[in-house]
Amino acid sequence: MTTETAVDSYLRHVSIERGLSANTVAAYRRDLGVYAAWLASRDIGSLNDVTSGTISEFAIHLGSREESPLTASSMARMLSTVRGFHRFLLDEGLVETDASHEVKPPKLKSRLPKAITVDQVGALLAATDGEGLQALRDKALLELLYATGARVSEAVALNVDDVIDDDIVRLTGKGNKQRIVPLGSYARAAIDAYLVRARPALSTRGKATPALFLGMRGARVSRQNAWLIIRAAAERAHLTVEISPHTLRHSFATHLLAGGADVRVVQELLGHSSVATTQIYTLVTADTLRDVYTSAHPRAR
Repeated sequence: MTTETAVDSYLRHVSIERGLSANTVAAYRRDLGVYAAWLASRDIGSLNDVTSGTISEFAIHLGSREESPLTASSMARMLSTVRGFHRFLLDEGLVETDASHEVKPPKLKSRLPKAITVDQVGALLAATDGEGLQALRDKALLELLYATGARVSEAVALNVDDVIDDDIVRLTGKGNKQRIVPLGSYARAAIDAYLVRARPALSTRGKATPALFLGMRGARVSRQNAWLIIRAAAERAHLTVEISPHTLRHSFATHLLAGGADVRVVQELLGHSSVATTQIYTLVTADTLRDVYTSAHPRAR
């Protein structure tokens, strides 16, 4: 079996049998495309000829190549993909040993999620005020992101029918796992206004679609469009901090925990498979508490 054929088999496996999202499968395809091209450049035609030394050499290449050397985090992600690929090859009996077993990804510094303050969120959301079609749409999108902690990809994938009983939304996360998340009053009001006063007009501009959030031409809003909407709102709000598509999700989790929410409840709301992932946010709130304590308590310093 050629490397290209083996890669195709692995991608079908993670897509169909493991149910990974299209975005994740696309990322795997890019990573393995780089890996396959590098193997070909080394005249390695058989995957049985790959050794742990080969993969270690590939890792060194990723970090030292002249054109776009990878950061430690990007290298770790790509090596994770390669390791998953080689485990699959062994499980399927396509190779005799797992050449990636002893290859360790680079150690990463602990990076805490970057949340913004409640006031900054308020300014960001206020920057979408307006009665125009685009303003009503943008307000509904950003209010939903902050109210639910949804990933941007989950929000733009929503259909109208996923808004249940006006106060609950059904999100489809990684691995096609669905979860139910409540909507707050502000998000409900923004979505209601958008559905009544904006979406009907936008839907006439394109082909019929069940998508909840529509662009100005009537098609489903893409992830890239959502990112531009968030960035434009941040500029109008004159926020000096960096705003990314994940900022509202990080802020959602941080503000809930700071308000006393149970970490396992937040885990369910975020759709994390492991509570360990959610607990990263408790470090953020602990840091905040420590800063407040240090600055306020007379015997803290």
